[in-house]
Amino acid sequence: MNILIVEDEPKTGEYLRQGLREAGFTVDLAARGNDGLHMALEGQHDLVILDVMLPELDGWQVLKGLRSVGREMPVLFLTARDQVEDRVRGLELGADDYLVKPFSFAELLARVRVILRRGRNSQEQTTLQLADLEMDLLRRRVNRAGKRIDLTAKEFGLLELLMRRQGEVLPRSLIASQVWDLNFDSDTNVIDVAVRRLRAKVDEGFEPRLIHTVRGMGYVLEVPEPDA
Repeated sequence: MNILIVEDEPKTGEYLRQGLREAGFTVDLAARGNDGLHMALEGQHDLVILDVMLPELDGWQVLKGLRSVGREMPVLFLTARDQVEDRVRGLELGADDYLVKPFSFAELLARVRVILRRGRNSQEQTTLQLADLEMDLLRRRVNRAGKRIDLTAKEFGLLELLMRRQGEVLPRSLIASQVWDLNFDSDTNVIDVAVRRLRAKVDEGFEPRLIHTVRGMGYVLEVPEPDA
């Protein structure tokens, strides 16, 4: 999935670009309204994350320019303007969502995924599965071998990340940024504790074990290969 960010604040733009790339998206970045409009018109983007206060063309004008030529890709406004009138204006112009700064990256990522799911066709994947472990993303339910597993919101987010990237070793820094919206501190064991608690719910009493530690690298969700 290809996302265009139009954001004139360099630190915010780079923060978003890095986080979304780590989440598996292809990301383009523009710092000016006219550049963003040009890239949106010329490229093939599945979503535009659009700041309102931009040099040259503001976010309202960029959105108007897109809609006036029939470009209907979803748009998420990201702005410090939190008045109700501004939100209403953005939605009336054809925006799909509106997130006010300062924001949590975890919330932004969740909104991005919801918008992209909404925009896809009926074949959009709403469940994730590995072996007998099933995750229903719409009803927020997890089952293993037909048994319901109750998870906290953070545990659900952690398991979703592991399942979406199953077979891939995820470093603690990525897990911290995607699930907790934190910069990883090597002196804290919050990730290890969270994985241990999730493993107790998902793996204990079931075979095979699915959540594995890769020493010195991170964690991976996969079905282990049978012993030779």
